[in-house]
Amino acid sequence: MVKENHTTFSGFILLGYSELLDLQGLLFALFLSIYIGIIIGNGLIIYVTLTDPALDNPMYFFLKSLSFLEICYTTVTIPKIMANLVVENQTISFIGCAVQIFFMLLLGGTECLLLAAMAYDRYVAICHPLYYKAIMNRQLCLGLLSLSLILNIPMHAGQLYLLFTLPFCDSHEINNLFCDIPPLLELACTDTYINQVIIFAAALFLLIIPFSLILVSYLKIISAILKISSVDGRKKVFSTCSSHLTVVCLFYGSATIVYLSPRSKESVEINKLCSLFYIIVVPMFNPIIYSLRNKEVKVSLGKLFRRKMVL
Repeated sequence: MVKENHTTFSGFILLGYSELLDLQGLLFALFLSIYIGIIIGNGLIIYVTLTDPALDNPMYFFLKSLSFLEICYTTVTIPKIMANLVVENQTISFIGCAVQIFFMLLLGGTECLLLAAMAYDRYVAICHPLYYKAIMNRQLCLGLLSLSLILNIPMHAGQLYLLFTLPFCDSHEINNLFCDIPPLLELACTDTYINQVIIFAAALFLLIIPFSLILVSYLKIISAILKISSVDGRKKVFSTCSSHLTVVCLFYGSATIVYLSPRSKESVEINKLCSLFYIIVVPMFNPIIYSLRNKEVKVSLGKLFRRKMVL
């Protein structure tokens, strides 16, 4: 069956927004601007957290890791999307599609678990401040990041194997901007029940369980915030946590709709739009949200720009 897939066709056609022929140039400029903004914004977050000693703590270790993931995450998809907007042949090879799906799932799944680790970091910092440095030491931070990555590798390698051993029908047109599991399953000429079960299990592990842990952490954090007597103190803590919670809601919400909602003809365009949220919108707004809502990051960025202006 694997041999049949490799020999009967050489790739897929990514339809994207091919029906908007008059807007291809505008869409290319839009995606290019967004991609440059993602690189610059997240790159600045990485730079200031690496160079400013005031940001040398676990919270900003996770933040720069998140920004690095966002850059890699969008690089897997946006360049190919832009290329398909300027060429007539909107194809992607069999291997290219498999590679794109694997790294998109790997980086996206790692981000899911990293966001949960960031919530735990905030819980320890606010609810157990005296033990914060002892608990959130460098070894634990590196361990949580490494574990988030390691757990995702076999899971998505298995998903990819099950997906690309399916027999595909004559139509190789993927009604999406990039290769992804749900639209590819629609091209299969056989029952995909096992694949659907695997998708649900992966979503349970990477979306439902981490999101539930984040909610529990924030319930405890809110309870601790309400006990702070100082109004300024409450505002500062809430501002820091609201940045992370905003990113969590955008990322988990859009990913849940795409991977857990029932597939239908009416939902295809909605899912295509939602996929743009976790592929483009969240990485674009991540540095904006954290820089606007976080006083330490704003101060560090201000010092950086003042140094550049002096030079």
